[in-house]
Amino acid sequence: MKKSIKNGNFYLIVGFVIMAVLFYSSSQSYEQQSQIDLLSVLLKKELLKDWMSQFSFLYAGSEISIEASGYFSFVEFFIRKFAHFATYFLLGGSFFLALFPRTKSLGLSAFFGWFAATGYAGMDEFHQMLTNGRTPLFQDVMLDSAGALTAGIICWIVLGIRKKRFI
Repeated sequence: MKKSIKNGNFYLIVGFVIMAVLFYSSSQSYEQQSQIDLLSVLLKKELLKDWMSQFSFLYAGSEISIEASGYFSFVEFFIRKFAHFATYFLLGGSFFLALFPRTKSLGLSAFFGWFAATGYAGMDEFHQMLTNGRTPLFQDVMLDSAGALTAGIICWIVLGIRKKRFI
């Protein structure tokens, strides 16, 4: 196992598992993935509703607010967008850690880890376009890309400090 981690194979496998989960997830319709019923049970007291009611913004041309979509949909929106960012953060980080032992370059590992994760995000949104009940969004690709980029930068900094080099 240590050898597998050291040569990056473990992280490559983690990346492929994440890609498989993302593929399965984007094969489901919005209704199949919706957690609004669960949120209505867990958050039935609608904590922070008054505070969150003051926020309203546009995302992909649609108004996102409690007034426009309701409390539980508003909360679910943030959960979904956090899941986008976090999943691609893990994917980008996995690709970085899989590439670094092979390239020995922090910069190349960060760039190609980010680039591969962003490419997969674009393909995943295309897959959603082919799935009934899903809406592909360019904004989601950018959010996914930001997650992968954040992971790459953090890996670059941490390994740069540990290795005492940044190139």
